[in-house]
Amino acid sequence: MSDNLFALYRTRVIEALARIVPDLPPEIVARVEVTPTREAAHGDMATNAALLAAKPARRKPAEIAAELAVLLAAGEGVSRAEPAGPGFVNITLAPATLQAVLPAILREGRAYGDSTVGQGTVVNVEYVSANPTGPMHVGHCRGAVVGDALANLLSKAGYGVVKEYYVNDAGAQVAALAWVVYWRYLETIGTPMTEAEFEALVPGGALQYRGDYLVPVGAALAQAHGPALADADLRAAAPDAWLDTVRDFSLDWMLRMIREDLAQLGVVHDVFTSERAILAAGAADAAIARLDQAGLLYEGVLEPPKGKQMADWEARPQTLFRATQFGDDVDRPLRKSDGSNTYFANDIGYHGDKIARGADVLVDVLGADHGGYVARMKAAVRAIAPSYAPDRPIGFEAVICQIVHVIKDGQPVRMSKRAGTFVTLRDLLDEVGRDAVRFTMLTRKPDAQMEFDLDLAVAQTRDNPVFYVQYAHARCRSVLRAAAEQPELGPVDAESLAGVALDTLDSDAELALIRRLSHWPRLVESAAEAREPHRVAFYLNDLAGDFHMLWNRGRDDATLRFLQAGRPEETRAKLALVEATAGVIRSGLAVLGVEPVEEMR
Repeated sequence: MSDNLFALYRTRVIEALARIVPDLPPEIVARVEVTPTREAAHGDMATNAALLAAKPARRKPAEIAAELAVLLAAGEGVSRAEPAGPGFVNITLAPATLQAVLPAILREGRAYGDSTVGQGTVVNVEYVSANPTGPMHVGHCRGAVVGDALANLLSKAGYGVVKEYYVNDAGAQVAALAWVVYWRYLETIGTPMTEAEFEALVPGGALQYRGDYLVPVGAALAQAHGPALADADLRAAAPDAWLDTVRDFSLDWMLRMIREDLAQLGVVHDVFTSERAILAAGAADAAIARLDQAGLLYEGVLEPPKGKQMADWEARPQTLFRATQFGDDVDRPLRKSDGSNTYFANDIGYHGDKIARGADVLVDVLGADHGGYVARMKAAVRAIAPSYAPDRPIGFEAVICQIVHVIKDGQPVRMSKRAGTFVTLRDLLDEVGRDAVRFTMLTRKPDAQMEFDLDLAVAQTRDNPVFYVQYAHARCRSVLRAAAEQPELGPVDAESLAGVALDTLDSDAELALIRRLSHWPRLVESAAEAREPHRVAFYLNDLAGDFHMLWNRGRDDATLRFLQAGRPEETRAKLALVEATAGVIRSGLAVLGVEPVEEMR
């Protein structure tokens, strides 16, 4: 039997439908779904097959549903199939069909739910990609967790996955960082300059990034170079004497800090790609040339941005990309009037490089301020893809992560990176721990704003989802430890329990828990295809709820308790259910990057 009951019964539904309505168009068959019912009273699963087949068959949906229900009810493993609504069929599985899910879980362990749905497709997931100007803060954390969990989910669903970080090391912000580090360096070596004197030399007239985190960078620079980067009187030297050295030193320090911060969060990228390296390799110019060869560039003048008055707008001829041909709302400049490339041109070159490295799907996990970027990049990828990969389709997708508001004691915790008062990722991890951070960040859809309540994240209550799920796993493990101390039960490891008789697991609560376990393979596939790792957190919360309900009902009904005195075979069946539950929780937590706990402390 297939691990994915829903895929198995979809195949059977399609076979039965073909007997009723032969020669259905393939595009209709492809839309047939078998999904969990919303209420247990309506069975275990439902299908829309009759509704889809009605129009091409020129028959009423209810008629097809009635015939389909008869065929399905007569099939293997089904106890009941009934027409429902305007062309649906509800299917109730036989208890033995549900019970047969447990041995598969026990034999496969964390691999239960692994899929081949993504086999042969390489997905490049780019996430975090924060400017290398400081440590990770809470604003970066959500994208880091969402991107990492999405990559894990895609891998479980069979996709080839590349986890990538794009280092924005070619922009003005890196030069601004170098100026601040140089000032910290001068302070360390005892410059007689005042900060005001130094700021008068800074482009723009002011230092950015004033956080104390740059003090040790300046000190390390002084230790490495002594006073060699300053004038003889320890005042600021000309920028061409120090800027490249300080910039490279600062970048190395920041990237090391970023990697360490991410490692504490459990995030490890496969690839760090430098923007400077991409530009040095000519990737942006190559992408522009490809677009030009395809006839997708022209010299033109853009309309002033919305809200700008003509008096405030200087119209200049620029090299424009015909983005509107590919779904964007305006054509986009790739070269400015001075001949330099725009940031967007650089990004097109970078995405072309991803395709050239073998990616079939490009997924960018972006912050809330990048919402307007999606349409233009989707248009650009559609335009350049044929020249980079003429023999394979290329997709571009974006996951937008909205703002996170940190709350403590009911009050917001403010952050401001440039002022140096931001809440760092390390602060957050020290406060609540990695597992709480990762799970909590996935308890809302990424495109919805969220509040991260520091007090709730460590509370041992039902309202704390990470505690609720971890507590379910800890309870499972406590039952299994207690069983291991009873010799009359024999071995209680997963492999041994996979062969026990399961027909005694017939109560509503036990079957409800098994039913939830059977959903896991389908959820992996559907969440991966939708690029929604938060569904895993929602599922684990529901699974934990089913387990806790069974546990609590055992307090009032002794027959539902996991350890049955004098009934070893019945007990071993219940232990198989407990071990399977623990196994699926571990499988789901692995996708989220959360470690299961053995006991609550």
